[in-house]
Amino acid sequence: MAEVNDTGLRIKEKAHTLFMQYGLRSVSMDDIATSLGISKKTIYHFYADKDALVDDVIATELLNDECICERDKQAAENAIHEIFLAIDFIVEMFKGMNPTVFFDMQKYYPKSYVRFAKHKDEFLYNLVRKNLVAGVKEGLYRPELKIDILARFRVEAIMLPFNPNFYGKLKENLGVIEEEITLHFLHGLLTPKGYKLAQKYQAKRIKSKTNETIKN
Repeated sequence: MAEVNDTGLRIKEKAHTLFMQYGLRSVSMDDIATSLGISKKTIYHFYADKDALVDDVIATELLNDECICERDKQAAENAIHEIFLAIDFIVEMFKGMNPTVFFDMQKYYPKSYVRFAKHKDEFLYNLVRKNLVAGVKEGLYRPELKIDILARFRVEAIMLPFNPNFYGKLKENLGVIEEEITLHFLHGLLTPKGYKLAQKYQAKRIKSKTNETIKN
């Protein structure tokens, strides 16, 4: 039984890697089988079709994302720190992602897209909203902010770099683009107290990244 479960996990992990790198539509079941050195029949033992495989990959990715977001929320010192933890996570997740993933999902895998839309409109929206409320209470975000409008704006802005009309005109990877958009959003929220704290966290991040570059 352990061997069977391991095979299924290997299929899902390899599919995830290939989907994120090349997009959902362009990766075939044959591609996945060849990459794993197994027969396509073995994949169909675990998944009825590619739609089922895509949906399992997306469901697992969303669950993992939610766990990381909740972990960062618990670890954060304050609302601004939570944003910087989120930036680190987003940059790592998106830096090697093919921007066609969400377009492919919306057009060719509607079940998976509905699952993602629910995650975005419920989990991510509530996560952002709670951060905004906390930031205002902490005196780090401006008290006059219209929380619901900005929470919805932020959630939709996360998806902007995946628009072909947007990423097609830029050379940077998705991680860099998302980082810049997130920092821009954050600075629009800050009180003077929050600005000083954000500068402190940003300086710490830059120093850490510089040290990491020197080590490598």
